[in-house]
Amino acid sequence: MRQTRHLLTVLAAAQGMHEITPEVAAWIAHEDICDGLLTLFIRHTSASLLIQENADPDVQYDLQAWLDAAAPQRAELYRHSAEGLDDMPAHIKSALTQSHLSVPIGEGKLMLGTWQGIYLLEHRRRPRERQVVLHLLGE
Repeated sequence: MRQTRHLLTVLAAAQGMHEITPEVAAWIAHEDICDGLLTLFIRHTSASLLIQENADPDVQYDLQAWLDAAAPQRAELYRHSAEGLDDMPAHIKSALTQSHLSVPIGEGKLMLGTWQGIYLLEHRRRPRERQVVLHLLGE
């Protein structure tokens, strides 16, 4: 059994879903692990991770619209606003989604479904640099 890790830095240019599948797959291709489990963990409380459809952009649009409706930017709703109007809504969106994912690796590749992609969800409005820890365990 072998393990390795990598810190993936992603520039999220704006709020929304940013697919990181190609970057993750490229890192796995350079590792000498054929079968195992990849764990992804985002090191932020106002961004999150998600496995979601990557074929139809309407899915991303509708998901973002739902998250915006679930956690609107309305100052009168929240006490916490230390970093601006989008601060607390970003934390709520992060709580509704995921901070970590697990993806099986087979034959040195992500075993995602046909229409699945790995996404970083940026919940803040301004561009941000985000860090995702990749940890691969296998043989």
